Amino acid sequence: MSQYHVPVLLNESVSALNIEENRNGVFVDATFGGGGHSREILERLGPKGKLIAFDRDSDAIKNAPKDKRLILVHNNFRFVQNFVRALGFIGKVDGILADLGVSSHQFDTGERGFSFRFDAPLDMRMNQLGGKSAADVVNTYSQEELSNIFKIYGELDKPWKAAEMICKARENAPIETTGDLSKAVAKLYNSFNEHKFLAKLYQALRIEVNMEMRALEDFLNGTLACLKPQGRLSVITYHSLEDRMVKNFIKAGNIQGNEEKDFYGRSLSPFTQVNRKPILPAEEEISSNTRSRSAKLRIAELTEKE
Repeated sequence: MSQYHVPVLLNESVSALNIEENRNGVFVDATFGGGGHSREILERLGPKGKLIAFDRDSDAIKNAPKDKRLILVHNNFRFVQNFVRALGFIGKVDGILADLGVSSHQFDTGERGFSFRFDAPLDMRMNQLGGKSAADVVNTYSQEELSNIFKIYGELDKPWKAAEMICKARENAPIETTGDLSKAVAKLYNSFNEHKFLAKLYQALRIEVNMEMRALEDFLNGTLACLKPQGRLSVITYHSLEDRMVKNFIKAGNIQGNEEKDFYGRSLSPFTQVNRKPILPAEEEISSNTRSRSAKLRIAELTEKE
């Protein structure tokens, strides 16, 4: 297995797609990353099957295996519906898998700026070919905008205070590195809560830089048009914001969770939940890959249209 990224809940998430029943079907890996999930899908796929894999990270694209059944799309998974339609598979997809975690490679490559473990340029862009960086966000957003990001995406206890300290620090010099950022908010954490605090802060910035929640909403809505009746959706989440969105979407067909019911009180959700409670990694997996500890797998099946 590639060391680029260790796939989480590999067997559980791929088995959820029921490939054995549709070996020559069409499947989507919305988050190619290190290619672990894609390779497992290809292992189970028949000779006439197709796998459409998405990733916007150029580093990830380099991991692609040479397989005529694989169609690699170097783009954001939020456009899944557009590309699946262009490829002629709209409404014909048998299963879609998405692992929403940041790859180990991105965290472990210091110059990408995803981790506070390294003193590196404050970047955090998953697609390095364009768009604003985390440095752009912390240096140009207003104090109120930063506070809202830290509150909504990081769920910090004192988001306004973190925003205030960042704005004060940037008056003296631009915040250009992860070290500059951690130093700017140093008074808000100590040796006991440093990791937890900075993890939330960096998560909030990463989500904003990559527009992750908006991309996830577009992706989820797109799956409705892509999947065929009884097609499977298998999604691995890592924090409460995205898990809540996925849970609501599966339950009600929208990210707000507003469930419509018919005259008899039956749910009109386009999906049937396969697992009422999320599937969690086993202790053995967590021991061998600590980054899997917050993972949750939710599985749904598109309801047959009457």
